[in-house]
Amino acid sequence: MVITHHGGQCFKVTFGDLTLVFDPISKTGTLPAVRFGADIALISRNHPDMNGVDEVSFGGKVPFVVSGPGEYEKEGITVQGFLTKSEYALAKGQAEAMNTMYSVKLEGMTLVHLGAMTGINLPADAKEAIDEIDVLFVPVGGDGVLDAAEASKLATMLEPKIVIPMHWSGMGTPKSLEAFLKEEGEESEKVDKLTLKKKDVADKDGAIIVITA
Repeated sequence: MVITHHGGQCFKVTFGDLTLVFDPISKTGTLPAVRFGADIALISRNHPDMNGVDEVSFGGKVPFVVSGPGEYEKEGITVQGFLTKSEYALAKGQAEAMNTMYSVKLEGMTLVHLGAMTGINLPADAKEAIDEIDVLFVPVGGDGVLDAAEASKLATMLEPKIVIPMHWSGMGTPKSLEAFLKEEGEESEKVDKLTLKKKDVADKDGAIIVITA
């Protein structure tokens, strides 16, 4: 699979002829909108920065959309969504919003995307269902989602093979990525795209990979 970052929490994952996207950015969002076709679109938070389904309905592709908790299967890809909370971009008078964290199984690997999650406590059903995590997409930006210290703590608890920080490019508090890397205290790798096979992650242990947007 090949993973590319398109700003904020938006990641495109391509494998074979299929394309999956996490949190596509809408043209009414605060970040530049995406424009590519996807077969599967996963929406963690109903906000224009993360719900641009129209923007990934392109080039003859109309995505299968998942926008909440539950179990789904499409094109041999298994998706589980778990209900969590978010405080990102709340409306006036709103205390919290619904966020969905996703576990995706494809090509023998498990990808977990936390969305715009607030707080480090995972729901019980997620703890029970998710075992070994190959790739963890974790927000680090604060401002309504996990901040650098919380993100580091949760990543340590979940023990993924690879950690990919998000919610730092175009959103989040200034220098949140640098703060997260300092919390981790480990060397990180920066790439413009990440190409992965199952054998590539076997010997990883919490490796931090920053995919530039």
